[in-house]
Amino acid sequence: MADKEVILSAEGLRKLEDKLEYLRTVRRHEVAERIRKARQFGDISENSEYEDAKNEQAFIEGEVLQLEKVLRNAKLVDEIAIDPNVAGLWSRVKLEDLETKEVFDYTIVGSTESDPSANRISDESPVGRALLGQRTGVEVEVQVPAGTIKYRVLDVSR
Repeated sequence: MADKEVILSAEGLRKLEDKLEYLRTVRRHEVAERIRKARQFGDISENSEYEDAKNEQAFIEGEVLQLEKVLRNAKLVDEIAIDPNVAGLWSRVKLEDLETKEVFDYTIVGSTESDPSANRISDESPVGRALLGQRTGVEVEVQVPAGTIKYRVLDVSR
């Protein structure tokens, strides 16, 4: 089965490449040094520092493999070519919940770059998926686990 294509902005690609480089050049060496020092304590079969360092090493190697896979399957999208009046990847969308009148301001991003705490929602999330292709003034219904939420798109921008 083919790996899933990962859509990234230029900024998102740079951040992932920087993180991979940091893991490879800094973290690997730090953990290797921890393992070396832990071995000096003697019997490694009962050495919790050694076990902890080995577990951290395994975690870092798993993260390196995951990042390499994401970068292999990355598709860089030209943000300038996207219509600024239609909600799509890297669009800022201002929404009003029609029931509560609460207003939300989201940026739609690929799943790898999503960060709900920073109002960056995935294009694969229920709200993100419902917003794709929409314009200012449109009402959308979003199916969420708690039911259906109705929004009005107040603004779409880049």
